[in-house]
Amino acid sequence: MYMYAEIAVRLLAAVICSALIGLEREKRFKNAGIRTHIMVALASAVMMLISKYGFFDVIPYDSISLDPSRIAAGVVSAIGFLGAGVIILRGDAAALGLTTAAGLWATVGIGMAIGAGMYFLGILSTVLILLIQSVLHIRRLRIMSEAAGKVIINLTDSGLSISQAKERLSSKGITAHGAVIKRGSDGKLRLTAQVVFSMRRSEAALEALKEDPYIEEMTLFTLF
Repeated sequence: MYMYAEIAVRLLAAVICSALIGLEREKRFKNAGIRTHIMVALASAVMMLISKYGFFDVIPYDSISLDPSRIAAGVVSAIGFLGAGVIILRGDAAALGLTTAAGLWATVGIGMAIGAGMYFLGILSTVLILLIQSVLHIRRLRIMSEAAGKVIINLTDSGLSISQAKERLSSKGITAHGAVIKRGSDGKLRLTAQVVFSMRRSEAALEALKEDPYIEEMTLFTLF
């Protein structure tokens, strides 16, 4: 009876941990959501339990040798097919769904860990995956909300110093990075700087750059 209760607890723990990961993916409208992650973790836990306890009735026979790790190895290999199905390719564009596929692979590990009775490993892995998904997603959104480019400012004609030139850009809502000063063939000093600004202010920032008489050149601005 104790063994049945332990099996039930392990399966339930695998379902809860995988549901949390699936919920995070579903909230971001990914193909693999709660149900997919639950099925993956639950199946992994079941197979791990079979690997550990499914052959007790034949162990006493000397003519039979068992390797409990073989089923676990098969589970790890098989998940590749499901992960490949989640990945989408759009012509020459970058592959989409890689994070979700990797998450399914990690969910297999969580199901196997809990199925093996390694609760701490399974639960800690769940927490870490959720933190990584959430924190890095927020960072990616912040980066994707910015535009970048390069500007060249004529310091000689403007009479500006490097700090003054950066302040001039900052007043337009533009942040300058990696400023380099070079003297041109005409003897004038020019400042070349990488600039970043919010996409919400992109039109205003571009207009401000175009209207500045001392900005001689600017690149095509692109998203990171």
